[in-house]
Amino acid sequence: MDENSLIAPADIRNIAIIAHVDHGKTTLVDQLLQQAGSFRDNEAVADRAMDSMDQERERGITIKAKNTSVKWEGKIINIVDTPGHADFGGEVERVMKMVEGVMLVVDAYEGPQAQTRFVLKKALAEGLTPIVFVNKIDRPNADPMAVHDKVLELFLELDANEDQFNAPFLYGSARDGYARRSPEGEEMDMNTLFEVVMSEIPAPAVDPDAEFKMLVSNIDWSDYVGRIAIGKILAGKVEIGTQVWRLREGQAPQRAKISKIFEYNALSTTEADFGMAGHIVGLAGFEDVDIGETIALSNDAEPLPFVDIDPPTVQMSFSVNDGPFAGLEGSKVTSREIWDRLVREARTNISISVAETGEAGVYRVNARGAMQVAVVVETMRREGFEMLVSRPTVIKKEIDGVKCEPFETAYIEVPDHAVGGIMQSLATRKGVVDMMEAKNGRTNIEATVPTRGLIGFEFELLNLTSGEGIMSHLFKEYRKDSGDIRTRSTGTLISMERGTAMTYSLVSIEERGKLFIGATEEVYVGMIIGENSRADDLPVNPTKAKQLTNHRASGTDKSVQLPPPIKFSLERAIEYIAPDELVEATPVNIRLRKRILDPNERKRAVKRGEDQ
Repeated sequence: MDENSLIAPADIRNIAIIAHVDHGKTTLVDQLLQQAGSFRDNEAVADRAMDSMDQERERGITIKAKNTSVKWEGKIINIVDTPGHADFGGEVERVMKMVEGVMLVVDAYEGPQAQTRFVLKKALAEGLTPIVFVNKIDRPNADPMAVHDKVLELFLELDANEDQFNAPFLYGSARDGYARRSPEGEEMDMNTLFEVVMSEIPAPAVDPDAEFKMLVSNIDWSDYVGRIAIGKILAGKVEIGTQVWRLREGQAPQRAKISKIFEYNALSTTEADFGMAGHIVGLAGFEDVDIGETIALSNDAEPLPFVDIDPPTVQMSFSVNDGPFAGLEGSKVTSREIWDRLVREARTNISISVAETGEAGVYRVNARGAMQVAVVVETMRREGFEMLVSRPTVIKKEIDGVKCEPFETAYIEVPDHAVGGIMQSLATRKGVVDMMEAKNGRTNIEATVPTRGLIGFEFELLNLTSGEGIMSHLFKEYRKDSGDIRTRSTGTLISMERGTAMTYSLVSIEERGKLFIGATEEVYVGMIIGENSRADDLPVNPTKAKQLTNHRASGTDKSVQLPPPIKFSLERAIEYIAPDELVEATPVNIRLRKRILDPNERKRAVKRGEDQ
């Protein structure tokens, strides 16, 4: 008998945890699971256990929305952990249909940030009930009451209704596992939080006696059963073997038979015999199923409405690696393999779309931002793929006969001494400052910037502030095209030979700029091996070895120390390259190269104006 499935809808709460990057929501989920007794006493549990992807652990962010459940005093609290980075907003938007409430986690020092605003706006518009958890109240300079007031101001700005504006506030530390009803109140464990969730968040509005109906809000994949449709059952009951229909607006109904039902407990997935109204379950048995579809018992049922997803604003091309080292480092190199993998990604990640181009082996990927695409490329690299990736370009539109491009609101926080450099950089990128506020040695800047101008800006920000700058950004609107934006003022050093890079030649090349490669690395014609300190590209030969003779002056044999080369992360490489350059991503290396490798062909293309 399935213990979970027998719990009545009145004893179920479905809640999404939302917050800005690094405000502690994944740590909070860990504590809720821990204190609800979801783990055995002797069970080893990793920190940020919900961040199960390797890249989530490495980057310290949540990328995929994931759901779990906590059992507390005979009741079930289903928790969805959502990403806090704007590039993964699609993950947030689609889970709104699975929950009745949101827990907004806000840092007691930093207060609500850009991503808090974005996610909260979506939640309030859906009519969800909020609870606010002011986290990290033990931080130096924390000001929980000021944060309380800022959150209420944010609620007003986002048109919260009266009930939402009167949301309960809790204060505590997710890391140390305590919550209080007021900043100075009595320190209690997380039971306080469970009590507030049960009393404030409404039970799911479902009809247990009606015909089975569920909206697909997430897709999982299993090598054993294929695609798994995840969602909240809104009506009736479903059992293994039930014949169901997949419904989507404007498409013919598709028949399927439920082969497996999954429930989510703590960090594990368990099989069940049936699923009841109000529960979040996974259903298998579909050849094909997509997010936003309705699964129903009859083919004439009304498809359920799905949440609107904000449009992608950048696009990049993925293509087959046609360089001299193609196929040497990866096992999946054909255009068909790359295309199939991109199609699979687009099915589970609704905020990206893929399309074929007129060119053979070149595919266009539309997304929310460079980081989102970098995560896809990194995942593919780890799966054995080799590919070429272009610099992001913005998706422009014609509105009322005028060419328009996307603009974003950038929220920037920097030390006071770095403000001048940041303002200059924003001006270069056609940004307009809307608001500036100095506080405690740091300045908050709010600016409207073309999306094009923000590509690569985060790295410039880190350089200008010695790593202390913080930035987040949100899509604002389409406006008239702002003209030419030049974000890179330097040229590149391009290898004119294929072979092994030699210390002897790198020493003289290094005088011209900064190196991206070290001695003994393999290079090829057209590969970018460094940055030229001047604006033009410079062909160089890094493979030239020192000619040995019988006559050598004493002292000339001492080993030469080259400074360590600059090594790019994938995201940095994608944002660094110019329109006529590509990133070659393989399981072993990230290389930068010219789009056209042959120097003579490149010159001819420049004359014809085709090098872009």
